[in-house]
Amino acid sequence: MEKPNIFVVSFSNLQGVYYAGQVVQGNVTVELIDTMKMRGIHLQFEGSAYVHWTERHTTGSGDNRHTVTYHYSAEEQYFHQDILLAGRWKQQSGENIHLPAGRHTFPFEFQLPPQLPSSFEGEYGYVRYTAKGIIDKPWKFNHETKRMFTVICILDLNQDQNARIPAQCAKSKTLCCWCCASGPISANFSIDRQGYVPGEAIILKAEIDNQSNRRIKSSSVKMTMVTIYHAIRKSRTSSRVVARLMHGKIQKGGHDYWNGDQLVIPPLPPSLLVGCNIIDIGYIVQLEVTPSGPSFDLDIPLPVIIGTIPLQSVLAQHPPTAPPVGAPMIMPNPAGAPQPDTGAQHSPAGAPLPGSEAPPAYPPALPSYEECVFGKDGTKEEGENEKHLQEDNSYAPVYTYYDWGNKPSAPPS
Repeated sequence: MEKPNIFVVSFSNLQGVYYAGQVVQGNVTVELIDTMKMRGIHLQFEGSAYVHWTERHTTGSGDNRHTVTYHYSAEEQYFHQDILLAGRWKQQSGENIHLPAGRHTFPFEFQLPPQLPSSFEGEYGYVRYTAKGIIDKPWKFNHETKRMFTVICILDLNQDQNARIPAQCAKSKTLCCWCCASGPISANFSIDRQGYVPGEAIILKAEIDNQSNRRIKSSSVKMTMVTIYHAIRKSRTSSRVVARLMHGKIQKGGHDYWNGDQLVIPPLPPSLLVGCNIIDIGYIVQLEVTPSGPSFDLDIPLPVIIGTIPLQSVLAQHPPTAPPVGAPMIMPNPAGAPQPDTGAQHSPAGAPLPGSEAPPAYPPALPSYEECVFGKDGTKEEGENEKHLQEDNSYAPVYTYYDWGNKPSAPPS
């Protein structure tokens, strides 16, 4: 079967990251060795979410005992639109076209709907946005190419009252040793607020008092992303550690203090996954105290909110660096004041939206866009769900990241 030598979708925004409501622009490039007969070439834009997992259950007894696999799934679609680039649609009458040998470039643009959830790749589901090029050939298999892109849903921490509120909790537990109870292990844990953006450091404060008759092996603080996947008949929760800090041993009768340790937030999707009805995302930071010997840990979880636009009180502490001579300075917009017309599209914080034609913003006050901490490990489906396979194996979602010079915390293990 004759194939194009090159058939690719490329975006004007090289990072392929957009906000809802923006215009996606780019080109479809086709390079042919020989003339190819076709009905036409079209580009299919699609945004959708999909959830799927399986569970095995044993039923019956004796000779009738057997294991059954149950599938749980759900999906929702945000948009599906075809753009004709050359020729005609399949359902239209008319002559086929003969695309001559050589390289051909077809420009396109597509405006995203105004409300969309952020791109997400998880253990049991995803939110994906794709542009699929199709060469429609009469009486033969079509040629297809797919390119994925990232959509970021803005979550402004300044609009969430809880983002400014501190969180604190104290707990204790008594360790039992045979028939005797020891003294308690006590801990209190606090953070000065609940709202952060990727690149920020969470300032940790904790005090651990070991009045038990055992040594404490270690204490740690980890940040966990908790994802809930909603199928039609059931929900499933998955947890993944995104960052961790460790402290060492605490002897009997000893103390340990976390006094300003910094847990740096890696590139992550914003909390809630606003706009998606079948996947929810939340984050917690948790102090874990691990005693030696057989015993459960002492755990103290605190909620955190991950946004895309930082609190103005935080942003004020990170003025932008000086741009090169002659370059326009693009500052954040704390009060909603009009921005100067630089030819760029802007986010509510005043940062130029990705894909804008204006010169890039300068760190550290404005965000860059970094690959998700989990990398290219999206959902893998098989069998009847093969149509959902991710064809762009080089793709990983990217998210806003504020490079404020914080040293990254230990990666998830």
